[in-house]
Amino acid sequence: MKAMILAAGRGQRMRPLTDNQPKPLLPVAGKPLLAFHLEKLAKAGVTEVVINHAWKGEQIEHFVGDGSDWQLQVSFSPEPEGGLETAGGIIQALPLLGDDPFWVINGDIWTDWDYSELPKSLPDDKLAHLLMVDNPPHNPDGDFGVVDGCLVEKPLGESKTFAGIGLYRKELLQPYPEGKLPLKPFFEKAISEQNVLASVMKGLWTDVGTPERLEQLNQQVRKYQ
Repeated sequence: MKAMILAAGRGQRMRPLTDNQPKPLLPVAGKPLLAFHLEKLAKAGVTEVVINHAWKGEQIEHFVGDGSDWQLQVSFSPEPEGGLETAGGIIQALPLLGDDPFWVINGDIWTDWDYSELPKSLPDDKLAHLLMVDNPPHNPDGDFGVVDGCLVEKPLGESKTFAGIGLYRKELLQPYPEGKLPLKPFFEKAISEQNVLASVMKGLWTDVGTPERLEQLNQQVRKYQ
């Protein structure tokens, strides 16, 4: 199975911490965020990983190398300055991801989930399976609703926040336009066609979007070490 880690964001809200390094390399309890994902993916049986990058991308390539430190085969998808946003980045990387469903994971989240418990397959009539969490304080209204295991538009269903992890078919991104593109419009189209599954995950999860959240996460993780 293949997975993509999204690591091309500039991390503006994390400045000045990201002035000289990309956000996925920021340390949590002494270990770069990116390393947590690579470890979890390897333990879950993933063999090939694609990482996109833009800001300070050479640091990501230097840290990861060929992936052999994690028993992974890693490829990189460099993006132009400013990046391509989420959908644009995935579309550019599709030749590296192949035809089977693949995981996409935001490089700037942290969770204690066991990735081997994530969905690994999709019914033939579904395009994606998104993992959702209870709404954190910084996103109290959530992103989408969840009804009977399916993703729906708000205000239908129980409002939840997208965890930044999903299993996608490449067809979710048809007609594969090029350039800088957000992912949400593709979700919305698939939701309107009832083509998106959803699971609500429990456990620790953080969107490491600000220095304050990073510090809170570091304190939290140290308690469990």
